[in-house]
Amino acid sequence: MDDVAAMRLALEEARDALTHGDVPIGAVVLHEGHVVAHRHNERELTGDPTAHAEVLALRDAAAELGHWRLLDCTLVVTLEPCPMCAGAAWASRLGRLVFGAADPKAGAAGSLHNLVADERLNHECEVTDGVLADDAAALLREFFDGRRA
Repeated sequence: MDDVAAMRLALEEARDALTHGDVPIGAVVLHEGHVVAHRHNERELTGDPTAHAEVLALRDAAAELGHWRLLDCTLVVTLEPCPMCAGAAWASRLGRLVFGAADPKAGAAGSLHNLVADERLNHECEVTDGVLADDAAALLREFFDGRRA
């Protein structure tokens, strides 16, 4: 599965978050091009502040693969990961990160911080940004516009 197809799946996951009032962010984990996990935000649903799409998807991928090191995996997420999620990607030794919309207020994969590719840390991963960014940003904008109305 290529980056665009995986991002389309992540966008579907993001839309699923809307059914329970969560911020529409979706994540997919690929291993050797095959989907091993896909999740969306569940903070409102579960009351868990760590229930971000990325963390949930990385947990599921590790369980599916039977190990926590995700060197051969790609995390595809609709919004640039926050510091917690970038830290989870780093801790999992993720091989590659793909994201859609940048997050200038909390992004930790290049916008505000760059935890996933900081040469001072003991692991870095490749980052591809801007995949279907307009679609991801539009989904978030619609959600927040609806909240503010």
